[in-house]
Amino acid sequence: MPFTIRPAQYEDAEAIAHVQVESWKTTYAGIVPQAFLDTFDIPQRIPKWHDLLSTPNSPIFVAQDKDPTSTIVGFISGGPTREQSVPPDAPRYDAELYAVYLLESSQRHGLGRTLTQTLAAALNQQGFQSLLVQVLEQNPAVTFYQHLGAVEIARTTIHIGGADLPELTLAWPSLAPLLPSRTEQPNPIA
Repeated sequence: MPFTIRPAQYEDAEAIAHVQVESWKTTYAGIVPQAFLDTFDIPQRIPKWHDLLSTPNSPIFVAQDKDPTSTIVGFISGGPTREQSVPPDAPRYDAELYAVYLLESSQRHGLGRTLTQTLAAALNQQGFQSLLVQVLEQNPAVTFYQHLGAVEIARTTIHIGGADLPELTLAWPSLAPLLPSRTEQPNPIA
């Protein structure tokens, strides 16, 4: 499946919210309480994405089918490590992958890897050197991150929808392994 990856624009907020909500509903079914997933909706997320898309130094990229008129099928965002993301006893990392979501139909085609490489390259250009991500332990994406070389640096518990869920902090001590090689182009992929 050929995709195009480009920087997100303010006008993409609704499409990004759609991908996030749909991804939560398919990925977290049976993990996060269903009552919480039932209240997670697109109109609620749009203003938050408008705010995030207005934030400088926090790259956000979207992926869409090769056809320029197609809808967005995935996105990734990241930036400086948020204070609450690093447990007190964990090593310090300067950048964080905040979110990466793909519609279920666009998963397992290499798009997640390419989005991650694109974000890593943008963060590298901004001077960041390392990266962490927080992920629910039961999320299938744990193995995705591990295949990309992330190592577990901490375990915590997060409260979502009335449930305490185990969460992992995974990290790359260096962005170098995530950067696309000179023969590999992060955009577009086929």
